[in-house]
Amino acid sequence: MAIEYREWREGDDLALLEIWGDPDTFQAGQFRGALTASSDGADGTPWRRTIVAEDVQDGVGIPVAAGVVYEATLHPERLWSYVEVARDHRRSGIGATLLTMLRREAERSPSGVTRLRAKVQPDTPGAAFAEAFGLSPIQRSRLVIVEPGALKLPVFPAKDDGGRPANDENAGSDVVMDLATGSVELTDVVGRYYTSIHGWDSPGVLSVGQVQKLFLDDLTGAHGAIVLRAEPESAFGAGVAPSRKGRIRAFAVSYAEASQDPAQERAAQDGTSPGAAATDVFVGHDPALEPEDAAAAVRDMLALIAYQHPVMLELDDSMTALRAAVEPLLENGKARLAGAETLIVSD
Repeated sequence: MAIEYREWREGDDLALLEIWGDPDTFQAGQFRGALTASSDGADGTPWRRTIVAEDVQDGVGIPVAAGVVYEATLHPERLWSYVEVARDHRRSGIGATLLTMLRREAERSPSGVTRLRAKVQPDTPGAAFAEAFGLSPIQRSRLVIVEPGALKLPVFPAKDDGGRPANDENAGSDVVMDLATGSVELTDVVGRYYTSIHGWDSPGVLSVGQVQKLFLDDLTGAHGAIVLRAEPESAFGAGVAPSRKGRIRAFAVSYAEASQDPAQERAAQDGTSPGAAATDVFVGHDPALEPEDAAAAVRDMLALIAYQHPVMLELDDSMTALRAAVEPLLENGKARLAGAETLIVSD
């Protein structure tokens, strides 16, 4: 076996897919899309270096492995990296050589950033490879489905309508509200929350436009938002009808229905379950809240949105308030993992 290394060429993607077959993990499937032509970053595309390993036989090279390293506009403090080797060529040093070459390329990145990061699934060859070459976990992420009625609905005080008798029918109407995804108020709290839970891998300074594009634009699939506010405040003291809304304590942005996991699909086909798909949601809180208040606000929000229908959310270990609400549900069977965990590893 004679292995030669070269730059990525047009058509390599099809040749490699034919050799590789289906991806080993969800993360591998995601990163295969990053394998494309190298770029110096001068044309507005991120700087990227992609290297292909060929098995040369009788003067003919067949692509069997590839690796890529590239800059990220979001989370710019590290470079994304990915290496994949055909199953019948693993444990022969090809992956190690590709990673060494990518690290040398990283030393010449225009930004000067050289640290690498990658996503792997625990207890897989990819995770073992990353560990062997000095990439250790900096974050764990889980997709969780919360079953309907997993949490008791919050009880809101009856609304005092301008001094008239309290009205139970409208209880909570001044603290639980729908909000347009284009709202500047929502955009502000979503951006600050995202930044606060990524201290381990800073996203940098996010503009209003970036937050909209990442989480709230129509192209993201966002089609609704609900917020939980603090009690409304009066500018003229107690006994006078509130003149302004309370600040946002927690939010939930809903997206297109998430795909059913394999267990749901089988149950639906067998007729043993209605097979209802969970709605994908992004749940967070005002990072200025005290930890106990943040946990309470997130718990109440989750109870509201998962009262009648299942919801699916991403749970990172850095989301302490959300973990406080969700992890007990995982323990008592009222929530479940929708797939394998993802580890973000870095050198």
